[in-house]
Amino acid sequence: MKLKKPKFWDYNKPNLLSNFLYPISKIIEILTIFKFKKKVKIENVKTICIGNIYLGGTGKTSLAIKLKELFDKHNINSCFIKKDYSDQIDEQKLLSKFGEVFVNKSRIKALKKAASANYKVAIFDDGLQDKSIKYDLSFVCFNKTNLIGNGRMIPAGPLREGLDNIKIYKNIFLIGNNENTQTFKDQINNKYGSLKFFDCRYIFKNLNNFNDKEKYVVFSGIGNFGTLKDMLKQTKMNLVEFLEFPDHYNFSENDIGKIFKIAEEKKAKVITTEKDFLRLDEKIQKKIGCIKIEIEIKQIEELKKILSF
Repeated sequence: MKLKKPKFWDYNKPNLLSNFLYPISKIIEILTIFKFKKKVKIENVKTICIGNIYLGGTGKTSLAIKLKELFDKHNINSCFIKKDYSDQIDEQKLLSKFGEVFVNKSRIKALKKAASANYKVAIFDDGLQDKSIKYDLSFVCFNKTNLIGNGRMIPAGPLREGLDNIKIYKNIFLIGNNENTQTFKDQINNKYGSLKFFDCRYIFKNLNNFNDKEKYVVFSGIGNFGTLKDMLKQTKMNLVEFLEFPDHYNFSENDIGKIFKIAEEKKAKVITTEKDFLRLDEKIQKKIGCIKIEIEIKQIEELKKILSF
């Protein structure tokens, strides 16, 4: 059973529990600094890492797909790289709908296979903390609602590494709905400077597939459930229940049974995200509606310049 992230991680300021765990976070941060690896660069393939500093739910996969679409439009042969995690089969399946995915326990081995297959660009969905690869470009994703949470590293906060590293990565993608993030940008720029910000919002691709006269029960096990909820509330859909599960959750028959029971009681249909949908049995998929989402990047021309189009 997977656990949801602690609520105190997203408080504006660290609380008592965060202060108690803070010494552990500092030890982890120090060990991370001294964990040095020789970085590998594979020739003839451009590497782009889409990662996060905040743990989970920042839109990495959606951005990876958007980049792939951009490369396809310019006839540049690109692929995806994913580290082989058993709980991320959903993301592998989703990416495979848009292009070839090289999966391996070692990202370097996956990259070498991509290079041998003559791909010109390798898009890494996650891997920012993998210091064994010298990436050509690194993009850091933040959810517009959570941003940096309480600003501390795990376990005292939600950060996977020290925020100071943001000045190394430079390209910051703020992904969500229509939240105003100007204060955050100003604070980060004042402290680190020379950063490029890209504002992105989620788009409901197949909204026309759903009838606003129907009732819907929404369930999902993703890292940014609140952002999904806010996006759906901006539509005219009659949403009668939201059921949240931990990120990358594997739904049991009992879970699905409870979801359908709630829907039956409310005389509603059941819908979920595409990532959750791909984790379900085919028989269950036939009974559930699938929400397809993509991102829209405001500074798309600036991004094309960075990608060398």
